[in-house]
Amino acid sequence: MSYIKYVKLNLFMAKINNMGAGSFLLPPRSEYSSRKDWEKACWDRITKSGKFLETLVTANERRNIVMRAAVAEFVNSGKRPQQISRGLLISRQTINSIRKAIKERNYKSYRERGKTERKKKVWSRHPSKKKPYRRYRRTKYGKVYLHPSL
Repeated sequence: MSYIKYVKLNLFMAKINNMGAGSFLLPPRSEYSSRKDWEKACWDRITKSGKFLETLVTANERRNIVMRAAVAEFVNSGKRPQQISRGLLISRQTINSIRKAIKERNYKSYRERGKTERKKKVWSRHPSKKKPYRRYRRTKYGKVYLHPSL
């Protein structure tokens, strides 16, 4: 993160402090060896200040987090995915991704998992079959051979 972005972010935090979210400043990026460590430290600070988290997270994101926590609780209690999906009105795909997250200790959305885990779709049944050079059509004018346009 550049210095200018860091200053702008801290000015934003100061505005939120004036709104009543408590004293809050992110640690400078230079104090951490990797970006992941810095992000984790920032996330810890954000989660400790509840009001600040409320200002950053939308209602939809809050709902998603609550639903993930509820699904994790139901999975740990031993309920089947069908029961959970009926009770919480969530797709089984979401439930299975949360089950995987519990096993792996890391949540990945279906879109992120699709980049590595899902099989590549095969659109044609016979990929090795060659296309014919010309197409045969019977017309009122007789037999016509159509060549593909180049």
